[in-house]
Amino acid sequence: MPRTTTLDCPGCPPLRALTFDELGLIKVIEARGKQGRAEPKVVERWGDPDSSKCVLAASIHDRKSDPLLAVARRNGTVEVLNPLNGDLRFAVSNASNNGVQPEDDPVAGLHLFAKKKLELASRSCTLLTCTTKGNASIRSFEVNKPSADVSSTGSSRTWSIGDGGSILCSKVDGSENYFLLGGKRVEMNVWDLDGCAKIWTAKPPPKNSLGIFTPTWFTSATFLSKDDHRKFVAGTNSHEVRLYDISAQQRPVISFDFRETAIKSVAEDLDGYTIYVGNGSGDLASFDIRTGKLLGCFLGKCSGSIRSIARHPEFPVIASCGLDSYLRLWNVKTRQLLSAVHLKQHLTNVLFYSNFAENVY
Repeated sequence: MPRTTTLDCPGCPPLRALTFDELGLIKVIEARGKQGRAEPKVVERWGDPDSSKCVLAASIHDRKSDPLLAVARRNGTVEVLNPLNGDLRFAVSNASNNGVQPEDDPVAGLHLFAKKKLELASRSCTLLTCTTKGNASIRSFEVNKPSADVSSTGSSRTWSIGDGGSILCSKVDGSENYFLLGGKRVEMNVWDLDGCAKIWTAKPPPKNSLGIFTPTWFTSATFLSKDDHRKFVAGTNSHEVRLYDISAQQRPVISFDFRETAIKSVAEDLDGYTIYVGNGSGDLASFDIRTGKLLGCFLGKCSGSIRSIARHPEFPVIASCGLDSYLRLWNVKTRQLLSAVHLKQHLTNVLFYSNFAENVY
């Protein structure tokens, strides 16, 4: 059984987190009890171990009525599940029509739309996927049909976003009208999803004082605010964090280094200017992106690369996970470790289900 460790930690507010790992398992971690004193535990495990089903990306629409969870797997399957009980609503293949195998062109980004709705009698959901080689698609499906009968509703759109490099990170803004992406040999760029058109592309920074040019290699990115698609933060393989403002210029507005290993995950806070940065050596810190000032490092060293950071939408809590197989929960104000749950497998993603606290008692 997974074990929980608490190092003189005060506990967590009531919350529910979903973790995803390299064997394709989805584990549900819940903290129940009095607010601020609950100990998180694994309460459910969905799926069977299978490395071909490694979860590459996940997205949740955690509305109160009929919530949905989408996961993209290494074998090219995209599944839509019920995040309350793990029941499969339907599964579709993300294999391309040009004969490329899913393992040769894995999913690099996935988004389950919350606001885009089709005017259909039956309930539908819309998915955005993009692959490492730059194949993007938006497809809508009827949720209420049996999984074997699910097919596209006819509003599918597919286009190329690659530019010859490898897409490694992507993000959809709060309005769900704009799409951000970048990767290895792919500069950060922003797309208008309504027209599937590129509206902005970054310029690489100039050479440094020694005449050395840093190759383009973005590993993670996020918008600063749900209400503004013009400002976003990107992390690079050369341990650099960059702030871009597409309304100001094409080069970074602010750029700074964080430790000496690749940035693996960045996440925004609710205040619109604090960001959380995790790297390949397990360091986790918060920055004021307006100045690039380090606010502080989170107390308690992670022993493996951090692959995902999630900010709880209500409580002052973030979750981090990665290759040391631990889900860690932190207080964003004190940067103190609240609890750590060992989950055995290398973790790839973590998400919060925000409506859980209303139904705890």
